[in-house]
Amino acid sequence: MAKTDIALLRAVLSASRSLSRPKPRPFRHASSTSRAPARSADDPGFVSIVDAPPQLVSTKRKHSKLGIAILGLIPVTAFGLGTWQVQRLDWKTKLIAKFEDRLVRPPLPLPPRIDPDAIHEFDFRRVYATGKLRHDQEMLIGPRTHDGQDGFLVVTPLERDGASTILVNRGWISKEKKFQRDRDPSSLPEGEVTISGLLREPWKKNMFTPDNKPEQGKFYFPDVQEMARVSGAQPVWIEETMTPDLLVSYDREAKGIPIGRAPEVNLRNNHTQYIFTWYVRFLPSLSNVHESLGIRYPLPPPL
Repeated sequence: MAKTDIALLRAVLSASRSLSRPKPRPFRHASSTSRAPARSADDPGFVSIVDAPPQLVSTKRKHSKLGIAILGLIPVTAFGLGTWQVQRLDWKTKLIAKFEDRLVRPPLPLPPRIDPDAIHEFDFRRVYATGKLRHDQEMLIGPRTHDGQDGFLVVTPLERDGASTILVNRGWISKEKKFQRDRDPSSLPEGEVTISGLLREPWKKNMFTPDNKPEQGKFYFPDVQEMARVSGAQPVWIEETMTPDLLVSYDREAKGIPIGRAPEVNLRNNHTQYIFTWYVRFLPSLSNVHESLGIRYPLPPPL
């Protein structure tokens, strides 16, 4: 009886184990369902790769004609500006050489009457004139900086005996010495004085400079014509010069005596930097145009 029960128990256990085991699935190739069955060369519908070669399709985004035209303007503009700066460099170099040649010549006495149209031929020429400074008609142009300090340029009419009155840019003073009462008496020379300086051509105002307000005594730009009308002088501008000396400049600043400019040509000449900038921008912009058009250059043969 016990043997029969044991045999029955074993049969039940083996049946339960067979039911709990997962049934093995038949193996299928991954491409067996996605790929079409290969055709034989004897099949009438078979097409050889030789008869129908594969076509390459570009996935790149196509550029419009307008975009390529705008992109093409960048290297053209850069090259044109670089070439223009080469011409500007030649012009500025010759201009500075001409002014330096005038600067080394002996100073000329200023004639009694000056033709304003002839000043262009004497720009940066050293001159001297004798007369009386009209401190009551003094005009301040500013703000102007000197060694990092704010201040003003002092412009005073020079009244010449038997000749025309001219405008003299005496130099820079600090903003603390704006009013004449705050300056040393030596800063306001009386009587006949002789001014030595550079004859300068009037400047042209740019669009960013505010307009002068002569009725309020405010001048932001050396408008020679306007300042001459206000003071009743000829539109002739003399910049008083002095030999650069640090101790003398400190003493003048403390007393409120205008610090004159150095007798030198101070025109900026940065055209070499501009040439380098524009020509450097020209090369990569041209490469971008070639890449957009799909232009490729063959590599050089190996050595």
